[in-house]
Amino acid sequence: MLNVKELARAVKQVAEEKSLDPNQVIEAIESSLAAAYKKEYGTRGEIIRAKLDMKTGEMNFWQVKSVVDETTVRIVEKGDEEAEPEPEKPSDRATDDFGEDGELKLPRYNSERHIMLDEAKKISPGVELGDEVTFPLETKEDFGRIAAQTAKQAVFQKLRESERDSILKEWRGRENQIVSGIVQRFERGNVYIDLGRAVGVMFANESVPGEHYRSGERLRFLTLAVQEDTRLPGIILSRSHPKFVAKLFELEVPEVADGSVEIKLIAREPGSRTKLAVLSHAGGVDPVGALVGQRGTRVMAVNNELGPEKIDIIEYSDDPEKFLVNALSPAKVQSVEMGEGRAARVYVPDDQLSLAIGRGGQNVRLAAKLTGWKIDVRSNAKPDIVPEDGAIFDPNAVPSSLGNEDDEPVGLS
Repeated sequence: MLNVKELARAVKQVAEEKSLDPNQVIEAIESSLAAAYKKEYGTRGEIIRAKLDMKTGEMNFWQVKSVVDETTVRIVEKGDEEAEPEPEKPSDRATDDFGEDGELKLPRYNSERHIMLDEAKKISPGVELGDEVTFPLETKEDFGRIAAQTAKQAVFQKLRESERDSILKEWRGRENQIVSGIVQRFERGNVYIDLGRAVGVMFANESVPGEHYRSGERLRFLTLAVQEDTRLPGIILSRSHPKFVAKLFELEVPEVADGSVEIKLIAREPGSRTKLAVLSHAGGVDPVGALVGQRGTRVMAVNNELGPEKIDIIEYSDDPEKFLVNALSPAKVQSVEMGEGRAARVYVPDDQLSLAIGRGGQNVRLAAKLTGWKIDVRSNAKPDIVPEDGAIFDPNAVPSSLGNEDDEPVGLS
């Protein structure tokens, strides 16, 4: 008989360490007992279940059989057993499931885990196809070394599964949220982040060019995705995604959090520069001023997280011409010629030309990406001359390495 008090303490300790429900730990123990019983006393094909009474320490075991008939299983005659052996490995079982015509075959009847419907009704008249019938087994407490090892492996596996499900439940639905974590280690350009109970990964293409990460450093990240098809939930993080900037502003600006101000569109070159188009949904609220904050406190708080990356905040407009003028800020635009096919020629004072284009064409490139318009910037004094470094930027031709992979501006709506 088990020492109930010691077992209860052990269950409580494991549950607290793994942040699990104590019942999940007990289920893991019962699974391990069933595995050990089958290893020591059971036969191949049997399904064994165990129940542990935490009040008395008593253990009970059952053999479980599924109720079937000729429509749900195929009966193999005794003379055909050698010709059609029971598959031992998963790979063998996969080919055994299909007939010569390639059609899926019914599972083979196994008396150790199946019981025919007419026999089951003799035991329990109300039983139906697919139900389970249980048969009590003799209680055993003396397990051999191999069975004990099997039980140990079973309990660890069950605990891992329970822990995985618990973490998945905690993180499911947290995509596109800001999380804080500690840099743990580096592998092949990927950065692994300690998130408490879980570990996230920031792939190399989701890090910011020029940023250098140190082990033990605490940073904030955007949760891109939570993958469920891995041994532990795969939490994919990013610092380069445009929405990372938007979510940082949502944390710093109450007007964005409550919907009074909307970040309509974002164009970003991570580590270098970002343009945000903002829109007010409340009368008397200046959307640009709300994000900048008094004496620039709000935008500086975001800059502290992003480092040297510059942030341009402009007002969104449904008027394409006005939106183009705003998007080229901080340059001052003199006039705009709207063309066909979302193409526009923008004229600026000669002393504003380099500012409108930006270093390496960055300002006009981000403006084109933000607005979705092809922009041709010209000096008002020399309208027929195309600047040497080229000022015609097509949003559909922006290299993916400069921003989003799909080259589209990103918004939160």
